[in-house]
Amino acid sequence: LSPAMHITQLNRECLLHLFSFLDKNSRKNLAKTCQKLLEVFQDPILWSLLNFNSPAELKKHNFLLGPALKYLSICWHSERVKVCNIEDWMKNNFQKDFCNKHENAVTDFLLEVGNRCPNLLSLTLSGCGHVTDDCLLLLLKNCPRLKTLKLENCVRITDQTLEAVTLYGRSLQTLHVDFCRNITQTGLEKVREKCPSVMLSAERSANMIPDSKPEKKFTLGKSSRKLVQV
Repeated sequence: LSPAMHITQLNRECLLHLFSFLDKNSRKNLAKTCQKLLEVFQDPILWSLLNFNSPAELKKHNFLLGPALKYLSICWHSERVKVCNIEDWMKNNFQKDFCNKHENAVTDFLLEVGNRCPNLLSLTLSGCGHVTDDCLLLLLKNCPRLKTLKLENCVRITDQTLEAVTLYGRSLQTLHVDFCRNITQTGLEKVREKCPSVMLSAERSANMIPDSKPEKKFTLGKSSRKLVQV
């Protein structure tokens, strides 16, 4: 019987193929064992696709960002998303403390993507309640090859992002802004007018109740109390 082959005896192509089946944590752990496997971990070919299931995963440093990244997905499907979706001025102290721990995580990460991943082709964000228009504006500017942008339940996204799409989304073919409550019908019509070739989806977005300023709520509350008194 021939002796068993050690993993480090495999050639680079075989090791890359092996790593391609592993999740981010497994890749990182294997890379810690020796210099050869670390070099495989650092090969850009492994990092054309990244999927994250929560903001916390963005801080694990078990992946690499670079020009090789083409497909990025950050989808947070959790009951905690409901807390993030509450208007800031309506949050109690507990809810504010909860959001303070991660509110900049996705935005900071996307800014880094915009600066380091110019070849990005597809971006999907779901349940990212703290992502802003300014963040997506920069990303659209810096990632001119972006073909697919899917936003779902991203409550701080407004018509400003739609305007940025018309200005900088030259390669965009698919745009989803589903369940984004601050998107309006006017903004959607502008996209349809200026970017007729883009496949646009906006499930429920223009029909949801948008955010309102505190003073409006306060005025409405006083008016209601006056009516009750009368």
